Amino acid sequence: MNVLMNEDLYELYLSGKSRKYKEVERNRELMDGFIRAVKIMTQARDVKELSNFSYLHYERLKYEWSGYSSVRLSNRFVHRLIFTETPDGLEIRFIDIDDTHYGNKQ
Repeated sequence: MNVLMNEDLYELYLSGKSRKYKEVERNRELMDGFIRAVKIMTQARDVKELSNFSYLHYERLKYEWSGYSSVRLSNRFVHRLIFTETPDGLEIRFIDIDDTHYGNKQ
């Protein structure tokens, strides 16, 4: 799939550094999960393939997040990569890394 990212996420993906996503940058487990998720998303032929990777916990979101989808960066943390899908399902545009999707219980 073609993956489009905002400038901050692209910087994080390429260099491992970002002014906006310091928490992810400093946490090796979250950073590895982010890199892994992006690689899987770029290699997948369509969005349905993301369901084959159970550790991503791919889901279409509901309620106030309706129209967005997400994958988990790590099983140990609540951080999720939230994105929109194009109608043909071949492009993903990253929106945000969120740690409040299920409520931050830490």
